[in-house]
Amino acid sequence: VQLQASGGGSVEAGGSLKLTCVASSRNLIPYAIHWFRQAPGKEREFVAGVSWSGAKTDYTDSVKGRFTISRGNPRNTVYLQMNSLKPEDTAVYYCAADLRRFGAFVAQTPDPSGYWGQGTQVTVSS
Repeated sequence: VQLQASGGGSVEAGGSLKLTCVASSRNLIPYAIHWFRQAPGKEREFVAGVSWSGAKTDYTDSVKGRFTISRGNPRNTVYLQMNSLKPEDTAVYYCAADLRRFGAFVAQTPDPSGYWGQGTQVTVSS
């Protein structure tokens, strides 16, 4: 599975951005898609995830009510709508494919056998 993340940029606090993750695979493999982020000097953290079907989603507490993850049509495209952005949201955002349990659930830890995109920078100024 190959992943391509895009949509990052620089915005002021309170602004919005929409990240896109497009996955491509030679085989029809179901997978969940998770977004993680890593700020300078900090550990990588889970942000949001969506199951293969799109029926299950999960968010870290700090983004609940502000971020929305969704699967597009076709299903290999996943969006992360980020509203009411705060300076503490500044980080490099990565999308990752999770193949565990055929993508049926969302985990806040990455799949050790999963796949990662290249990351997209999000900068929020105060």
